[in-house]
Amino acid sequence: MKNILLFIAVALLAGCASVVKVEGDQVVADRLNVKVGEAWNKMPYSHGPFETWTREGPNLDQLRFWAGIKSGQALAKEQRVPSGQTAPRVPTYTSGMAADQLVNLFETMYASDGSLVKVVRTESSTFAGAPGWRFEFTITRKGDDLLMRGVGWVSVRNNELFAATFTAPQLTFFPRLVPKVESVVASARIKG
Repeated sequence: MKNILLFIAVALLAGCASVVKVEGDQVVADRLNVKVGEAWNKMPYSHGPFETWTREGPNLDQLRFWAGIKSGQALAKEQRVPSGQTAPRVPTYTSGMAADQLVNLFETMYASDGSLVKVVRTESSTFAGAPGWRFEFTITRKGDDLLMRGVGWVSVRNNELFAATFTAPQLTFFPRLVPKVESVVASARIKG
């Protein structure tokens, strides 16, 4: 009997953690509309107030969306660290931040695990129908020294932050997937 109950519990928990296929019209956090031409996989977990989508798996590529982040809200969850160690700084959005400060939030977030992050380009742009910024960056992942490329978009509307970032290995995955990402991001529109 115990084995049957254990099997049922494991099956139920496995169902809770399944990846969801997303395509067509999607709404992120009830605040951001996007149109998806080709299917993506929405990850069932989150390390913060963002959604994570992937095409090839979360260790290879991640498209993240933040929608309606309020002043004083962190972009990621605080990491647990062993007793006696200091937790890395959690990047927190504050209304009135300049463009370089907004971009630095994402640089800090991606570097919080000890990875090396370098912003290589920042330019004014439009994101989700609002004036904003586009930025490009590289990441040398701490765990395996894999060189990743990233691109991000950020805008502020009514003192709320809206953003998207995409990261993937520099060779093969980034150049192959970034046109699909650009298409999804270009379709983004803030609700309300």
